[in-house]
Amino acid sequence: MKEDNHSTDHVKNSFQSMKVFLILRVAAVSILFSTNVDAQIMDTQGIVAEGASLELLGTGFEFTEGPAPDDEGNVYFTDQPNNDIVKWDASTGEVTLFMDEAGRSNGTFFDDQGHLITCADMKNQLWSIDVDTHDVEVLVYGYRGKRLNGPNDLWIHPNGGIYFTDPLYKRDYWKRDPEMQQDGEHVYYLSPDRSRIMRVAENIVKPNGIIGTPDGKKLYVADIKADKTYVYDINADGTLSNRRLLFELGSDGMTLDREGNVYVTGDGVTVFDKTGEKIAHIPVDKGWTANVCFGGPDRHTLFITAMDSVFGLEMEVEGAY
Repeated sequence: MKEDNHSTDHVKNSFQSMKVFLILRVAAVSILFSTNVDAQIMDTQGIVAEGASLELLGTGFEFTEGPAPDDEGNVYFTDQPNNDIVKWDASTGEVTLFMDEAGRSNGTFFDDQGHLITCADMKNQLWSIDVDTHDVEVLVYGYRGKRLNGPNDLWIHPNGGIYFTDPLYKRDYWKRDPEMQQDGEHVYYLSPDRSRIMRVAENIVKPNGIIGTPDGKKLYVADIKADKTYVYDINADGTLSNRRLLFELGSDGMTLDREGNVYVTGDGVTVFDKTGEKIAHIPVDKGWTANVCFGGPDRHTLFITAMDSVFGLEMEVEGAY
């Protein structure tokens, strides 16, 4: 059924002068941090590179989230409290401010045209950002004439459709009514032609992390409040079916490797195989690990966002994205 379509609107982002920004180069911080955590890592399948250790790639942020690699393996991530999107250069290790006034972006993912799609939480929208010009196109304004609660994380299907989660986390920067805007916290799908938005999963307490398989056949959704992660079959029309419990653990952010293993966050990074068996745990001594992706030109660097910092860990396996 066709839902009310909000016509896309081009918004020129006022890319303000660069903020004074703490940047720590890899060479500088590795001396201070490069902690040998091999003995602490639980890895039953050898997915972590031999001798690898968790490395601090950057710090001095407020709360890091939403990492996504571009085609070259550079990783863009968000610092939502500071309203910034930051870039880690995979070739130099340099960390620089990519965009300020970033709509309080949270989760991000690159589309096949190289645009950075973000969950822009300032006005509870979905944005498409041109990485060259910083122009912003608003893809989603709301659902059925109402604001969304607060789009949190997203994944783009190979056909260009966008799945995203919409939990409620009340923000002190909102000027809107901070209470629930929809009739619950759900998962949505924006069609590839951007003409319709559908609600595709309703029976979840608080959906958060989301990722799908590269073949476009399965979607993983974490219910962070119920502490469960589900897997769905993706139908040709974008709807979901055949929900089943994959494992009893929720997640803030998620990613996959080429072997089909599922990486979830919270207490460090926990890895499950495609059958739901726990095969690895990577501790991160930061209190809360928010999100994870694979970066680097060969997608063998596990890029981890945790509180005020971002970390890297060399992996034996290759990231799916």
